Order: sequence, then C-alpha cells, then structure tokens
Amino acid sequence: MSVQARADYPKPKIKVLVVDDSAVVRQILTRELQKDPDISVVGAAPDPYIAREKIARLRPDVITLDIEMPRMDGIAFLEKIMRHHPLPVVVISSLTPQGSETAMRALELGAVEVMTKPGGSYSVEEITLQIIDRIKAAAQADISALRVFRKGDMPDTAPPRRLSMLRTTERIVAIGASTGGTEAIREVITLFPPGGPGTVIVQHMPEGFTRSFAHRMNELCAMEVREAQDGDAVRTGVILIAPGNRHMVLRRSGARYFVKIKGGPLVHHQRPSVDVLFSSVAEFAGSNAIGVLMTGMGADGAEGLLAMRDAGARTIAQDERSCVVFGMPKAAIDKGAAELVVPLREMASRIIALAQS
Repeated sequence: MSVQARADYPKPKIKVLVVDDSAVVRQILTRELQKDPDISVVGAAPDPYIAREKIARLRPDVITLDIEMPRMDGIAFLEKIMRHHPLPVVVISSLTPQGSETAMRALELGAVEVMTKPGGSYSVEEITLQIIDRIKAAAQADISALRVFRKGDMPDTAPPRRLSMLRTTERIVAIGASTGGTEAIREVITLFPPGGPGTVIVQHMPEGFTRSFAHRMNELCAMEVREAQDGDAVRTGVILIAPGNRHMVLRRSGARYFVKIKGGPLVHHQRPSVDVLFSSVAEFAGSNAIGVLMTGMGADGAEGLLAMRDAGARTIAQDERSCVVFGMPKAAIDKGAAELVVPLREMASRIIALAQS
C-alpha cells in the first residue's frame, strides 16, 4: 500500500458512550453529538449496570455520565470505572446545588470535565458546542496526569504545606485553566499563604458549578476563596473565581483593583474566557501582574498571556508532562507568551517567588 493511500484513510472517530437514566437526555445527546463528524455515539445506557456491559463490549474512548441515577449512583460507578477500567469521563449533571457539589466530588475522583445538561440559561446550540469541545478534550486527556492516578500524593486528610509570604505584595496573579484544571488549581492555591497575592481565576466550568468549586477551595485554602461578584476588590488574601457563563475582567480605580462581571459572546467557545481576563489584566495591571496558563484543550489564554508578557507581566505556562491536556499551555509557548515553563509541583512556589520579587 502506498503512503498516499494510507494518508487518505479517514481519521478514527471518537467513540462515545452516553450514560443517563433519562431517555430524553440520551436521545438529545446522541442526536446532537452525532452531528459532529469527529464523534460517533456507539451506545447509550440508562444505568451503570448496563453501562458496565457496554464499556466491555464497545470499548468507548469517552463516557458521558449522569451522576443521579437509579440502582447505582454515578459517583459509585465512577469510582469503579477509575479503579478497574480507567478512561476519560465527562460528567453531565443538573444545576441543582446538590448536583453541583456531587460534580465536584466527581472531579476529585478522576472525571476530566463537568458539564450541565441541555437547557437552562444556555441555548441548546451553546451547550451542545461546549459538550462537543469537552468530549474532544477528554479524548486527548492523559488521565495518568490526574491527581487521583499519581503516586506519592498526600491523602486529602493531610494538611497542605503552605508556602510562606515574607512580605506583603501588591502583585496580582491571574490563572487560566480548562480540562484537568480544577485539580491542578487546587494543588496550586492550597499552597498559597493567608496573605498571598490577590488572585483572579478563570476555570472553564458551567454556571452553578463554579460556586461549588469556590466553596470547596475555600474549605481547603488558607486564602479566602469565593465566586466573583461584580465590583469585588482584588486584594491580598483573596482569590476570586469567575462565575460560569459570565466573563470576568480586571479594572482599576486609582490604586484599587476590582473585577467586572459581564456577558458577551463566547470566546474560543468559552464563557468565561481566559483571553478576556488576561487581556484586561495586561491593560490595567501591566508589569504588576503574574499570568499563569494551565492544563486545557484549545488556545484560550495564549493571546492574552502574550499581551500580559508584552505589557511587562511575568508569565508562566504549565509543562507538558504534568498537564492532562497540553493544548492551552502549548499554544502560549508556541507564541512566545510564556517566560517560564513549570511543572505543576513547582507552580505555587514559582508564583510566590515572583510575587515577592
């Protein structure tokens, strides 16, 4: 067979198994996902027991998983998957407070993404586009880089060894992440000291889930962590997380930094967008800022990080080996936007060192 003939072979499609107890949701997801030429829905299952049989028989590349199901809940099923047959899982859940809290637990157990079910404040087109993006990211994910699969990590019950901040600083830290980012961000900000630099974060995550994520981080961190509200001050000892489905930008009034929360079109298929935040940090904080771009698919944040570096900010990208998906940091590195390329385990200490310099 010639090289040309081999090159003409179509790219293998991403095989997806949809697991949800709602027949309507299974039908909608199957119909919408099948519209993408890179995705093939190879099966659907109404509960984990049927899903388990189909995983063994159909060998999907990615599973979409509801977490509120009969016979066995999605969390228990996810634990079994990750123990016996680890593969990328995208959790698709309701936006109830209980559902959001459970979704955070799913991320800790090894799910690579959480999404909201079609409907609600997102249009069907928007949520379908985002689910497709998350499935493609999950298909590329190196799940061995997830915290749950790495050897030598401290158990959740052990208190983190927080870094010391020898003097206060007016530096602002801006962090952006997507696939794999919730656990990566956790590993960084739990090491920040109580008086750490004012920090603003965009993590690609749906509305409702960001509030639960911020609440969980606030329980674990020495700094105060909360979901950002319009007009919140960016100040020492506080971490603000952009709310899902809203962009967050930095503004300045005299010596005071604060955030604005706004709507607007999707940027890189995302709202909130890392580029939107980073571009505003470049404009209003300039050399007073530190930009950090972490694991995630696509290129969101690369242009913004370059703008920050051009404005005199210090800039960091996560290295390939520690990323679940290297797409976003790679795009920034390729543009020359990253001054430093750092493994996840060194990220917190580098940020604090730069904040002190």
